Amino acid sequence: MKKTAVVYWSGTGNTAAMADAVLAGMREAGADAVLLECSQAAAADLTAYDAIAFGCPAMGDESLEDSDFEPMFDNVKKKLASKAVALFGSYGWGDGEWMRKWEADCEASGIELACESVICAGEPDGDAAAACNALGKALA
Repeated sequence: MKKTAVVYWSGTGNTAAMADAVLAGMREAGADAVLLECSQAAAADLTAYDAIAFGCPAMGDESLEDSDFEPMFDNVKKKLASKAVALFGSYGWGDGEWMRKWEADCEASGIELACESVICAGEPDGDAAAACNALGKALA
């Protein structure tokens, strides 16, 4: 059984709802899956997982949340090159630039994303929830 994790930060609950859908997909596919807020994710702990989905909404000028999530991700990304990794998050404006920047950062860090990232405007609707569920299944 694959060990998987969903690591996220959410300010309004939208990305948390996406994280729940990713987790459900992992479990439906038979993975041993856990849900972690980014404050619970240390680089040493994440080495135990075969696959990890990271979720963070767009903030400010279309960037990752910079107080908790971005420092955590910067700290763990060195340990992710051999892992199956996927990204997701919500936004309230713009066109998804924060996700393209995040994907480029992953590529520059040697992280090969396992599947297409999932983004949604605001609260995830049925289509976004289904895409998150499929992302979880793809990682599992």
